[in-house]
Amino acid sequence: MIQVAHLSKSFQNIQAVNDISFSINKGEIFGFLGPNGAGKSTTLHMMSTLLKSDTGSIHIDGMDINEHTATCKQLIGIVPQEISLYEDLSAYQNLLFWGNLYGISKELLKERIHTTLKLIGLFDRKNDLVKTYSGGMKRRINIAAALLHQPKVLFMDEPTVGIDPQSRNHIFEVIETLNAQGMTIVYTTHYMEEVERLCDRIAIIDSGKIIAQGTQETLKELVPTKESVQLELNLLSENNIDQLQQLLPYAITADSNKISVASNVRELPKIISVCNELNLSINDIQLNKINLEAIFLSLTGKQLRD
Repeated sequence: MIQVAHLSKSFQNIQAVNDISFSINKGEIFGFLGPNGAGKSTTLHMMSTLLKSDTGSIHIDGMDINEHTATCKQLIGIVPQEISLYEDLSAYQNLLFWGNLYGISKELLKERIHTTLKLIGLFDRKNDLVKTYSGGMKRRINIAAALLHQPKVLFMDEPTVGIDPQSRNHIFEVIETLNAQGMTIVYTTHYMEEVERLCDRIAIIDSGKIIAQGTQETLKELVPTKESVQLELNLLSENNIDQLQQLLPYAITADSNKISVASNVRELPKIISVCNELNLSINDIQLNKINLEAIFLSLTGKQLRD
């Protein structure tokens, strides 16, 4: 659906995006994960025709956005990081304004506004002024405005910044519904838990460069440390360790009365079952999971929010 090749953008002496390439499949949620200033928003602005690149190419649905800008604009919806609403108008009036800019007929626009307001859960508040809305409600109307022309691709630039957990979860549900209906979504964030929940594939970006991309599982393979299950046992003998090693097909290391099993959490029931079979009493269990925070730290040497 989207092909980006050797894209770069600088502002005076700052290289915001540095020779990045990636592709996004039709119907997937593709996430850009990186700290503030990493180049996420600049990349999204170039992909959505808001900013012209210095070098490189962007194709949407097979069309070069520089050669077919007007057509590409009809294919995309943009949810900006900033709230783009008129505070002294109602939600319904705001959506009428933005919908008219797309040239949607009056009757069809009313129908789409009603449908979209129901999707985002604000139909009952449609006549209230936007200035009476919470931050999360305003962000949901921001999303609604980008959906009125029924785009094939939705660009979302940090759409959950500064909102409460309930509103964030509602936005997640809207995204999942849109994606289930076939919409391609490009999502930027510096919250790893968001891409872990939402995204089919992820590009980790830092200092304007994509340092890794792929599914969560393929990204985990880049980290030398693997997932493990640690158990603290009441008593542990050398014979017990040998028995565990024979019954479990994983590497096991022991230290005093603790063992570490090189396995993911899905195998925990089997590990517990084997311990019970050997009459080993478990005092404590710890799961050492490899998440995107650990991957980012391994690849860059710094925390995601540094």
